[in-house]
Amino acid sequence: MIPYGRQNISDEDIDSVIEVLKSDFLTQGPKVPEFENAIAKYTGSKGAVAVNSATSALHIACLALGLGKGDILWTTPITFVASANCALYCGAEVNFIDIDPLTYNLSVSALEEKLIESEKMGRLPKVVVPVHLCGQSCDMESIYELSKKYNFKIIEDASHAIGGKYKGEIIGSCKFSDITVFSFHPVKIITSAEGGVAVTNNAELKESMELLRSHGVSRNPELLVGESDGDWYYQQLTLGFNYRMTELQAALGLSQMKRLDVFVEKRHKIANRYLSELQNLDIVLPHQNDDCYSSFHLFPIRVKAEKRKYIFDELRKNEIGVNVHYIPVHTQPFYRDMACDYGCLEEAEKYYSECISLPLYPDLTAEDQDYIISTLKKLL
Repeated sequence: MIPYGRQNISDEDIDSVIEVLKSDFLTQGPKVPEFENAIAKYTGSKGAVAVNSATSALHIACLALGLGKGDILWTTPITFVASANCALYCGAEVNFIDIDPLTYNLSVSALEEKLIESEKMGRLPKVVVPVHLCGQSCDMESIYELSKKYNFKIIEDASHAIGGKYKGEIIGSCKFSDITVFSFHPVKIITSAEGGVAVTNNAELKESMELLRSHGVSRNPELLVGESDGDWYYQQLTLGFNYRMTELQAALGLSQMKRLDVFVEKRHKIANRYLSELQNLDIVLPHQNDDCYSSFHLFPIRVKAEKRKYIFDELRKNEIGVNVHYIPVHTQPFYRDMACDYGCLEEAEKYYSECISLPLYPDLTAEDQDYIISTLKKLL
């Protein structure tokens, strides 16, 4: 089966992990800070906080921004459930904004319309989470301008988008957001097996997230209440979590960072071949805005809704591991009682009924891509 995504692990990656296994530190050693510094340097942000998953990063980002009971977080329904769950972890509510019909990202016009109505009702969001679906950035400058007018904070869920750019800036610079979150799951652009990171330009937010990822415990003399009892001394200053990244994960991530730009270039080459070879078929191909440089985590095509299941099943029967990204979060059984009814987010629901993600990863061979293209052409 040709998978829709697959990690690329080199001998150098393996050696970097073995080196840590032979060292004195498997956790809480020097590799995590090295990885954080590498991410911050690459993105141009002022600081990074590495954790065990992007889900954890979203959670502590929300908490650092003060999201809690009585607050509301808005996000897109076309995302993995973690983008919404992070609000519930904090005791806040979730609401959803429909997607742009071209990019499938959060619609700025729908966001503005909802903000206008919500302001009248006194129900404005405290946090908005734009998700850079498939690796293409949302229109962050427009969202940022709305945040200044309506006083909400912004967390960029860039789980798909490390290595991408928006208006010439590396995604993760936080020029138009408070915090940006990346994922290093094996099917993402780079991997640390599991893991995530939150980047920010705000020193207080960074300090808060560092505290939250490790039980709320600190040895920092500047943060302690009263005098220290000695070098062994620590204090729990808040209720935190065990969200730490291991040294093994950080070492793998550091090694992968060396090939990040190469991975994205290869993804572009594969995506461009799809765009060229499939352009005359009765499908909708992914749209790319001129001011964006996608990392092409995913390559979703849209087919007629009545044909989607047939095409999906036939591709799978032919050993092509297509997938669907994503089932709208508001239609999930868990969310149905707290979100809007089915039919309320027209573009998101229409997209879901038609989308299929084709295989796209750096090691996808030309022969395998030929097979995918020819099989799809036969089916259509």
